[in-house]
This record gives sequence, C-alpha cells and structure tokens, in this order.
Amino acid sequence: MDGNGRWARQRGLPRSAGHQAGVKATRKTVEHCARLHTEALTIYAFSSENWRRPETEVNFLMELFVKAISSELNKLHESNIRVRFIGELSRFPSALLREITLATEKTADNTGMRLNIAVNYGGRNELTNAVVSIARKIESGELDSKSITEELILQHTWLPDCPEPDLFVRTGGEQRLSNYLLWHIAYTELAFTDTLWPDFDGDELDRIIEDYSNRQRRFGQTGDQVQKTK
Repeated sequence: MDGNGRWARQRGLPRSAGHQAGVKATRKTVEHCARLHTEALTIYAFSSENWRRPETEVNFLMELFVKAISSELNKLHESNIRVRFIGELSRFPSALLREITLATEKTADNTGMRLNIAVNYGGRNELTNAVVSIARKIESGELDSKSITEELILQHTWLPDCPEPDLFVRTGGEQRLSNYLLWHIAYTELAFTDTLWPDFDGDELDRIIEDYSNRQRRFGQTGDQVQKTK
C-alpha cells in the first residue's frame, strides 16, 4: 500500500494526513475484497524497515494502528472476517499489542475472508525465523535434516495455513517486492499501478483483477499443456 506520503505532499498536507487517508482506502479495499468472496487478503501495513523513518512519523503510525484496529474491529467481526497479524510483534508498544491480541482472539473462529495484516514484517526475517526454528528442532532431535521439504518450511513461516497468493498488487508506481512474502509469491501474478494508495478503490482493483483473469498461469508447463487441462 504505497503512496501515502506523496499523496499528502501533492496536496500540501503533512504525511500524517496521507496515512489517515490510507486507512480509509484500506477499509474500502477490505470491504470490496470481502464482497468478492476473496479467500485471503494480506496487506503490508508496516515493514521491518519502516522503523528507519522519522521518530515522529513512526509514533504517529503506532497511534494510528491502535485507533484503526479499535474502530474497525466490531465491523470486521460482524462481517465474519478472521484477522491475523504477521511479523515480529514484540517490538510494538503495549497498547498496540493489546489491540492486536483482542482482534486476533475475537475473530479467531470467524469463517469468512482471512485478513492478514503484516506489521513489522520482512520476508527475509520470516525465512530466517523459519530456518532457526527448524534448526532448533534438528538440534533437539525432533527433526532430521532429511525431513526438510518445501511444505515443512511453509509450516514454519508466519502464513502456514494460507493458500499461495494468486495476485500481488503494489500501488504508487514502484515496481519492486520490497521484502514482501518472498517465500509465498513464487508463482504469484504481479500487478503494479501508478495510483497512490489513498486513491485506490474497488474500481481500480476490479480492473486489475480483470487483467489478471486474462493471464495464463502455467506453473512451469507450456501453454498447450495448460489448455489441454481446461
């Protein structure tokens, strides 16, 4: 979800105004995906690299996270959405951790769309944690190195039970992954849009999905092989 700061700068507003507008765009996108019966939606709310931003901005984002989770939780729960947070959560202030715990526990039994919120998240960090966890089990004798498979590695990531993403969308015109879901998007279709995140809406998402629906996903096969299986 890229472009909050540039959106604010174009309007002569502080970056905080862009982040507040970004929250509104997030709400609309979550609602739209739920209407489309999306199985799982993962949003990149705060990366492990975002701590490098000015302290005042980081503090504002922490407060904004608390307010956003608190204000949206009941509606998410009523919509049968299951909320989960992925990333290194221990670094967050206690007020935010309380809201994260409450949202996770309150929606744990919901059966609708799975909403994964990546906070203090980095793809390399996720893989490092998975490797360390597996290594510890090998050291303790719980696992043998010969038992390491792709499925085993997946089970030690922060999204062990989610389907592989079909579609990756990045707003704001940048065309890079920025350390996001590196294990999970090996065969994910990529889509980049110049639209800044606060201006992103259901119509834009629908256009991206329409483009995606016209692509041929081959997963290593030839186009002819894919056609034969349809």
